[in-house]
Amino acid sequence: MEFLVRSENRLPVETSADRREELRTAERARAMELREAGILKRLWRVPGRNATIGLYEAPDPAALHDALMSLPMAPWLDVQVEALAQHPQERS
Repeated sequence: MEFLVRSENRLPVETSADRREELRTAERARAMELREAGILKRLWRVPGRNATIGLYEAPDPAALHDALMSLPMAPWLDVQVEALAQHPQERS
């Protein structure tokens, strides 16, 4: 099952530069693990915002939730998820 995931990072501005870098490094590493596992398919930045749009694939919404909550930045992410269904014209 595919999902379109929009997320905006709400990490508090008072977070130290060292902590920010630690979280960014851990976030990149976890995203690569999700990509290697076939869960994270594509990821785009939203220009002008601290936000991303991602295409994820998971067996069900619970598995997607677990993947998203495994991200180090999860406590500070504002996440919107849309389940995607194949369009009838795309079926063969």
